[in-house]
Order: sequence, then structure tokens, then C-alpha cells
Amino acid sequence: MADPKVLSPEILLHIATSLNVPMRGLVAVIELLNEGGTVPFIARYRKEATGNLDEVQIRDIEEKLAYFRDLVARRETILASILEQGKLTDELKARIEATLDKSELEDLYLPYKPKRRTKATIAREKGLEPLALYLMAQEAGPQPLAEMAAGFVDATKEVNSVDEALEGARHIVAEMLSEDADLRKALRQLMFDEGIVVSRKAIDAVDEQEKFKMYYEYREPVKTIPSHRMLAVRRGESESVLYFLIEMEPLRALGVMQSRVLRRAGDWTVHLEQAMEDAWKRLLNPSIQGELRLELKKRSDTDAIQVFRDNLHHLLLAPPAGPISILGIDPGLRTGCKVAVVDQTGKFLANDVLYLHTSKGAADSAAKVLEKLLVEHNVRAIAIGNGTASRETDAFVRDFLREHRLDNIFSVTVSESGASIYSASDIARQEFPDLDLTVRGAISIARRLQDPLSELVKVDPKSIGVGQYQHDVDQRQLQQSLEAVIESCVNRVGVDLNTSSWTLLRYVSGITERTALNIVSYRNEHGQFRSRAELNKVSGIGAKTFEQAAGFLRIRDGENPLDMTAVHPESYGVVEEIAKSLDAPVGELIRRPELLAKVDAKQLSAGTYTLKDILEELKKPGRDPRDKFVAPSFNDTVREFTDVQPDMVLEGVVTNVTKFGAFVDIGVHQDGLVHVSELSNRFIKDPSEAVKAGQIVKVKVLSADAKTKRIALSMKALMGPAQRAPREAPKKPEISMSDKLNLLATKWKVS
Repeated sequence: MADPKVLSPEILLHIATSLNVPMRGLVAVIELLNEGGTVPFIARYRKEATGNLDEVQIRDIEEKLAYFRDLVARRETILASILEQGKLTDELKARIEATLDKSELEDLYLPYKPKRRTKATIAREKGLEPLALYLMAQEAGPQPLAEMAAGFVDATKEVNSVDEALEGARHIVAEMLSEDADLRKALRQLMFDEGIVVSRKAIDAVDEQEKFKMYYEYREPVKTIPSHRMLAVRRGESESVLYFLIEMEPLRALGVMQSRVLRRAGDWTVHLEQAMEDAWKRLLNPSIQGELRLELKKRSDTDAIQVFRDNLHHLLLAPPAGPISILGIDPGLRTGCKVAVVDQTGKFLANDVLYLHTSKGAADSAAKVLEKLLVEHNVRAIAIGNGTASRETDAFVRDFLREHRLDNIFSVTVSESGASIYSASDIARQEFPDLDLTVRGAISIARRLQDPLSELVKVDPKSIGVGQYQHDVDQRQLQQSLEAVIESCVNRVGVDLNTSSWTLLRYVSGITERTALNIVSYRNEHGQFRSRAELNKVSGIGAKTFEQAAGFLRIRDGENPLDMTAVHPESYGVVEEIAKSLDAPVGELIRRPELLAKVDAKQLSAGTYTLKDILEELKKPGRDPRDKFVAPSFNDTVREFTDVQPDMVLEGVVTNVTKFGAFVDIGVHQDGLVHVSELSNRFIKDPSEAVKAGQIVKVKVLSADAKTKRIALSMKALMGPAQRAPREAPKKPEISMSDKLNLLATKWKVS
């Protein structure tokens, strides 16, 4: 049996063509992945091998690799099964080995797949298969069909008449048609192209809030239905409010079948037509509907997960306020606002409670508590959770800062989604075993402003609140995708080896949760790391782990100045070459990056891409790739829903991006929606083309409906007329003909 990890040249060629990547780069990526390389490491430190493929391209290759390895493994199982049945012909084997589509592979296997007892199997047991084959052959015999069928009448086999014999033969023909791979493929494509998703309200369904009202009588083509509407219909079905099916004109399907089955007219024609109608209604239509329903789910899941991935990516890479002392507030009404202060490293310093709403003079007492904490801990910013009573708390804080003329302190409303999940988690209990859950939540809110990435990695990404129908999609696929996003963001920013928690370290390339815990234990026992090389002393870190992780770990004020940069230790020799050529120590290059302008690249032993990255890094050593932090400025006069009026122009923060638009926090309890049609003055298909989660935007209020609590906003209304962009010339595929010929000529394989 072939090794499923070994892909044929034909499959490699297909992947290279479909992803539009050079064959050399594809093969290099596969080899590096097989050797245990991570996507961030390959993308950042193996550019010479891959031809500078980026992280997105490498993840696409990884995904295709998994798909085709599954296909190859399944193909081997199918071939073995058919061979065991003694039915594997050379032609069938060639077709099975040639297919690159899982659905087509299953179609080819369908006639040989063990199945339950059907009408066709019963008819075969009665000896009617020769009669069915006669109908399919459509060649006139020496006697009329009725006379021939009479020869199959046998009371002992429960075939009591010619009609019963012909009916049984039609059942066999119907099953044969339903198992014809080419016919199934054609009908599946027809239903995809012409089918209509139809949803209706279920009888006796209860939908008190009328969440699914627009789908009570709804129709949209299979080919174009957007993921969010498909997911909404599916959710309505799962809640027993809706049911949906895929409708298609039966005559279109029968027309396709007749064109492929009927070759010449004869006394068999009427029976074949009846068999085709039976095959469509009883076998093909339900089966293909099921396949398309699954395909629609996969398609909508993939789209929804991509939206989630994009939102999470932007949220994790949101600009950090940086190493400043921050006071976090978890707002509350009856129980008061829980307050926690952290220093510039995120260390917990103090906590208290502000009672703003419990009595007439409560605000005065709260102001004294707040003033004491701000002065005592030299607080530079206040982070307010956006939950219950957040607007009242925000108004109190802003008034306090204005009255006390504390212009050097700013306040920001921070998303607290998932903070309560974190507060009750094992991670929070390990960090703060003696603190109340609400205090832990306030600490998390403060740290989210200080460094969103470091804090949000402690929370299950599904709890962060930036997904779309996240509980309806494939949970395994969702989890894997979100883990990949976190890994990508953490390694893009880099991690301080001496201050980061194990929860952040575990996402560094090559480092597992156990290894991350070992790093923290070593740090606690031996003190701060003085060099990257010292990592090799940590239990569980071997040569491979060090190779994968070292470039993404930072050591500030260590023994080697390069340890604070993204230059990989394997390239330190190149930097020393540069320093020698410029007659300056390495530390001087970092302090005076202008010296690098004199570097002669031809005299160095590094590849083009590697050298370019090294020089860029030396110019801005340890630079955080995230944008500079800017606090949003809400309108002080807009605090309640009733304050929002049409035609107002407000500043807000994008909290969530979906397929139909973007939600924006404008400073009241309810986020407003900028529909996709109001995001830009040019046509955009996807809202992510115009905005991202965490972005500060200006919007115009179109309407504010107090009854439905819906605010409609527009960004387009504040823009000038659209400028027509020049049309770009189509890109040529990167894969060359020589690549194709060389690959097919040399039957090399990649394991």
C-alpha cells in the first residue's frame, strides 16, 4: 500500500497550479513541514528555500497537503476493498487513481460500497439482473421485450407476472443510474448551478422574537447564497423554527439523464424513462440534496470561520497602550465597579470598589477612592469594561478627569468579552489564587489595554465575541483555524522571554505547553535569561525546538544585543560579517543604523531575502510591528440611546466585522451597524476590504430605532465621490512550463 504522505507528481502539479505557487517553493515547503517546521518559522526564516512564499501561501499549502493526503489514504482503502471483491478492472483503477476530488472518488466507489438491502438487491436475488442489463443495452433481441420478460416469471422467486419482472428490472436500472459516477457529477453540478435554497416556517414553530422572520418564505440560488444567510437558515432549522430544502425543476434533471442514457428508441424506452424518473425522485435527488446541503454547510462554515479569523487577527494585533500603569474598571450597578491597578509590566498592585449608583453621595465617595489610586500608583490610563453600566461609569470617569484637569490620563472603553471566562479559568486561579473573580476580571481589562495580545491569548478565542454564528460551524475546523491565527500573531510580534507568561510562550513557534511551563520554571529558579543560547538548558528544548523558537524570542539588555532582535541566531555570523566590513562592533550597528547604508551585499554570505530581513531588522531592532496606539474620542453629549439622532457625525471603534457589514461602538449601550453598502463610496463585496476590528472610524447616523434598538450608520456618507482605479493587467501564473515538464518527466516523490 502506498504511503499517504507521498504525493504523486500529478497531485503536486495540481496543488502548484491551483495555488499559483512555483513548484520549487511548493516542494521546499512540503519538505520543511515534513521535517517539523512551523508555518511562522518557514515564512520568516526559510525564504531562500521557498522563494519568499508568505505565511498565507504556506498555510494554503499545508491545508492542501492535508486534503490530498486524506484523499490518497481513502483511495488506497477503496482500491483494496474493490480488489477484495474481485471487481477491480484496469480501467476502474486508472479512474480512481486519476481523480483529485473526494466527492468524485466516493462516486466511483458507490457501486462497490457495502449497502443495506434495497429494492434493486431484492430484484437481483430474484434473478432479474439480465433483464435490467437488456434494458440498459438498448439493442433489439430476437423476441419482443414482453416475451423475453415472461421468461423471468417464477412464482418460487415471487415474480408472479411480466409486470412484476419488468418492475424489478427497473429498480435495478434505477440503482445503476444512481451509482453512475459521471451522471452523479453532472446532476450535482446542475443542482449547484440551478438549484434554489427554499426555507419555510415549520408548522407550529415558536419564534417569539421573530429572529427568523425574513426566512419564513425565502428563496435564494444555491450558487450565490451568502454564508451568513445560509448559517441563519441552518440555525433556524436547528431551533425547529424553519425547514429548508433545495428545489430544482425535475424536467431539467430528467433531460440530463435522458441525454446520457437513451441512445436509441425501442420497446425498452418507456421502461428506461420510468426507471430514470424513479432514480431521480427516490435515489438521486435526496442523495445529491444531502451532498449539496453538506457542501453548503462547508462553504458557509469556511466563510464564517474566515470572518472570525480576520476579526481575531485584527483584535490580537490591536495597538497596545504600552508599558504604563493602568487602572482597570469592571463596571457594575448594585455590586459596584470593581477596580484593579497594574504596573507597567502588568503586575497587580491594588484593588478597590467604586459605588456609583447606591446612594445620593456615592459618586463623591467613589471620586475620592479613584483619586487616591491614581495618585498613589502614578496611573497613566483608565480601561473601562464595556459591559453593564459601562456608559455610566465612562461618563463618571470622563467628568472626574475633566474636573480634576488630569489631561495626562486618558480613559478608554475596552471589550470585556471573555473576561468572565478568564476570571473563572485555571489560568486565572494560578495567577491570582487569593483574589475574587471580579477583581481578576478588572485586572484582565487593564491588561487588555496595556497589551491586547498578551492578555487575550489566555482566553478561549470563541469567547472573545468577534465571531459570526460561531457555535453553528464545524468546531474542530474553527478551533484549528483560530489557533493558527493566534500562533501567527504571537510570532509576528515576538515574545519577551523574561516577562511573558507561559500562556503566551506556548504559542511561540516550536514551543509546546509543557515546554512553556518548563521555561517559566527555569526562569523562576535561575532568574532572567541572559542569552538565547541559555534556552538550551531548559528541559524539553532540543536543537529542533531551539531552531524553530529562538528567532521569535526577545531578550532585552542581554549579553548579545542581537538577542533583542528578530535576527535568528543562525544568522549572527552574517551580522558579524557586516560589522567587520564596516569596522564597527555589532552593538554600534544597532545604535547607529545609518552605518548600514554602506553595506556591500555582494561581499556577504547570506541569501538575498535573508540579508534584506537582517538589514531591515537592524535598522529598527525589536520594533513592535503593531500600529501606534490612539485612544478613540467619543462625543461627550452622546451617552444614551436617546442621545443618538439622525445626521450626527460621530467617532467610534469597529467591534465586529461580518459578511453583511461592520458593527461600531459609538459610545452608547448599543453598537451601530454600517451595512456593507454604506462602508465605502466604491463597490466592495466584502466588508473586510474597508474596515477591520479595532479600527477607529467616523460615521454618520442614518437612523436610530428605539423600538428595535437598532442604529444604522454610514461611512460612505462622509466620503467624496469614488475614483475609478486603473484596471490591472492579469497576473501570469508563476508556474513555468519547464516546471511542469520536469516534474512529469522525473517521477520524484516528496515524503
